[in-house]
This record gives sequence, C-alpha cells and structure tokens, in this order.
Amino acid sequence: MSVFSITPKPGNPVTETVFDDVCASLHVKVKDSEKDDYRKLLAVFHESAEELMAMPDFEPEADLTRFPRENVHFPDKKDNEYGAWAWRVRIQDQTLKEGEGLLAGKTVALKDNIAVKDVPMLLGTEFVKGYVPKVDATVVTRVLEAGATVEGKAVCENLCHSATSHSAATGAVENPRAKGYSSGGSSSGCGVLVALGEIDLAIGADQGGSVRIPACNCGIVGFKPTFGLIPYTACGSNEPTNDHLGPMTRTVLDNALLLQAIAGSDNIDDRGFAAPPPSGIPRYYEILKGMKTPKDLTGVRIGIISESLLGDVVDRRVRKTFLRAAEGFKDLGAIVEDVSIPIHKKGPAIWTGVSKVGGYLNKTSGAYGRRGHQMWDLNALMHPLQEENWNDAYVSLKNIYFNGAYAATAFPFLLAKATNLSRQLRAAYDAALKKYDILITPTLPYIATSHAPDDATPLDQIAKQVGLTSNTCQFNQTGHPALTMPCGLLEIVEGPLASSGSKLPVGLQLIGRWWAEETVLHAAYAWELGHNWESM
Repeated sequence: MSVFSITPKPGNPVTETVFDDVCASLHVKVKDSEKDDYRKLLAVFHESAEELMAMPDFEPEADLTRFPRENVHFPDKKDNEYGAWAWRVRIQDQTLKEGEGLLAGKTVALKDNIAVKDVPMLLGTEFVKGYVPKVDATVVTRVLEAGATVEGKAVCENLCHSATSHSAATGAVENPRAKGYSSGGSSSGCGVLVALGEIDLAIGADQGGSVRIPACNCGIVGFKPTFGLIPYTACGSNEPTNDHLGPMTRTVLDNALLLQAIAGSDNIDDRGFAAPPPSGIPRYYEILKGMKTPKDLTGVRIGIISESLLGDVVDRRVRKTFLRAAEGFKDLGAIVEDVSIPIHKKGPAIWTGVSKVGGYLNKTSGAYGRRGHQMWDLNALMHPLQEENWNDAYVSLKNIYFNGAYAATAFPFLLAKATNLSRQLRAAYDAALKKYDILITPTLPYIATSHAPDDATPLDQIAKQVGLTSNTCQFNQTGHPALTMPCGLLEIVEGPLASSGSKLPVGLQLIGRWWAEETVLHAAYAWELGHNWESM
C-alpha cells in the first residue's frame, strides 16, 4: 500500500459526512476513536486521485496529415436506402501511390463502435449522445496503411445489444434481399453494405455472433477469428473477454485478404498479447491464392456438432439445407462425421452469465483489471446512470442493467462461475478438435425474421431473436475461430413477404482450433469454389 501523506490539505472536500456516506455504502461501522484517522486517509486518497485525473491522457496518436478526414457528414435518406450508413467520411493514406498496398483499390466500412478520430460515433443509440472519439482504432490505421479507402461508419445495433436489425436509433436496417426483414445484428450495416456492393470490405464486431449473424442473414462471409488475433484497441466494448473484431466480405478470398491486413497484436490491447505481431501473421490471402488444388480436402476431418441440430428453435428446413451443405465437403474429399459435444447446449447459459453481468459492470465501473487503451470518456457518458439515458435505452440494454444489478446481490459470484465454466466449454471443443480439423454447425437456427412493429412491447421485440445465438455465442467465450458462409436459400414463411416466393440465406458455420485460421479459410474456400450456394 502506497501512502504519500497522512495530512489532508486545507479545503479538502472529504468531510465526516462524506466518510459516513462511504461507510453506509459498504454497510460497515467504524469505531468513533478511529473514524477521523480513516477520514484523513480517504482525504489524501482524494487528493491523489484528483491530481491523476488532472494529468493529460495518454492516447494512441492519429495522424490527420497522413490520413485526413474528408467530407464528414450524416447521410441523406436518399443516399441511404437500406438505412445501413451511420456516418459518412472519406479517408485515404496520402503517402501511398495509386495501386500501392495489400488493400489497394478496396473500399471499407467500419462498424460504428470502431473509433475514428473526429467522426461521431453513434453506437446505434440515444442512450449516449454527442460522442466523438479522440483516437483512431488500430484497425482503422491498418486498413489505411494497406491502401484501402475508408468510406464511412456502418450502422451498429443499439449499443451492440440486438441480434436483429430494428433497434438502431437511426431506424431499421433493411435486409438486402427483402425489405421489412432483419439484416441481423449487431453489425447490421456492415452486412448490408457488403451484400449490396456499396463497399468491398467491412469490419464488424462480434460479442455473441454480431459478425456472423448479419453475415448469415445477408448472404456474405463473416469471420470471428481467434480471440485477440485482431486488436480491439479503441472499439466500444460490451464485455472484454468476449469482444472480437472480424472481417465481413462477399467471398472467402476477400475475407482472407482483409484478415491478413488487420491481424496481429498491437502491443496495446491485452486481448491480443498471445497473438503474433503483424510480421508473424500467416499470409492468409497468398496461401489460398497459391493453392494448386484449392478444392481438394482429401484427409480433412470434419465433425458435425450433433447438439447444434437439436431443439425446437431449429427450423427443419435449415437443418436439411445445412446437412446437404455438409455432404458437399465429402464431394471435395473430406471425412464428415457426427460428433456429440453435450456442453454445447449449455454454452448460451455460460455466455449469458458472462455477458450480462460483465456487460453491466463494464458500463458502470468500466473494465477493471485490463491492460490497454480505456475509452473512459465513453464510459463517462453512461455512468452514473441518468434518467435521460434510461428513458432512451433500448429494451435489451435495460434488460442487461436489470440482470446485472440483480445478479450483484442475488448471485454475486455468477460471473466468476460462468468464467470457470467457459474454460470447461473450451476444453470440450478442444477435445473434439484433436480428432477433427473443423467442426461445423448451422450458423443460425432459422432465417431472417420480419422486423418487430414500431409499437412492439419489450417481449415482442426480444421474441424476434429467441434462440438466435444458440450456435454462435459459445465461441465468443471459448475464443475459437468461427466463420460463417452462405450455403443455401429458403422461402420466407412469415411476415409481409410470406408465400411471395422470396428467399433468404442459410449459413454454414466452420469452427477451428485456436490460431488455425488457415485451416478454416481453406475448408470454406474449397466449399465456396465447389458449390453454388444460391442454387441450394
């Protein structure tokens, strides 16, 4: 314990009343003979804290000369037909020659929880307002250094807390194949902009499926890589142990390209301290491009997680489409078998124990015990909670506050228990991955649903996403790389387009060992080359 003084300065605001309030908050009593001693110790702590808060912050530097922000504006409705753009800006590296860089000629959109200095971050919400980041996220600098052009921020569902796309404060984000239907969340805008071809590449964030769900609903490729492979520095966090960034693209090859450009520890984000530096990252794109027989999966062992196909929430048509896609791996030479991992069904409960309680604490006290850049200026807009914030909160966010506050007293060790069980969950997949190179599941148990009506009750809004993350959230807690790719189309059977003949995508999810992105990408690339998913 470091104590630099025992004598408070004149005018110190820690009075006996303040000290009594602190004791009351702890439900403790202090002997009268000792009270003033402890008050003085608290008072000198106050002075130390005040001095620290007055120091200039230490933030990653953004080079606005090399990467100037141009044409920063909120998009007009006529230029944002599907509601997918959150904010527009054009940024290019002024030091590169035309055609120079791994991502030369590519356009990129960033989920609107990824910080871009001097560009407003909406986070899809009215819960916080007026937030403008002071820094660039590491991934922003990396795509710019690689020669890409950043074209803007893509809509993020309300504080990243919805797996469907009707929650953003700017309005519903429409499915690119069927207006009136969900494009998935929470990286909804990214999925739509890529699917429509308005941009080439997008970077989403995934805390329970938020890259894979919109990628699945929009019919594109979305990859949540190994935990920490892509730096999360200067991105809005839900709960630090399940935060991931991931590339969202139209093809597996483009996905490998973007991953190659942004992966590798930045020596700031502690999520990635076990990851290699960028110089040690496999050349994912060149490896795929250089394969002489990319469709050959001879000897590759693939396990279908049996439990992923069980439960009332799984649409039998999705099950059938997925199993047909799984057979497609056999056509390429792979060995495909069923594998039972019973704890897979408990995965969502384990994830809930971490994400709900940890997410509540992250919004109140901030992420303690972490090394890295802290976005405390964003936390300062959330805590202490004000009535105005609460009135503008989305139903899922309110539910997190209720869950977290309740757990703090009724289940104070729930987060600790769920954290331990996360390791058991990881061990179960690791055991299966000793026999199999890849595990597969349907990405989602049913196709995109119609939007909840504007006057929907809280339960009606949540009902649109019941069971949606039943095969995705597990891998946020275990950290395994998990990629979704489209594997078929099914007719819409509910909502305004029911019986119209319109179809929406089904997703195939591939899971690999930690740091085995190459293996996952190869299997996905082979399947993509060997099959036309839109005819399945």
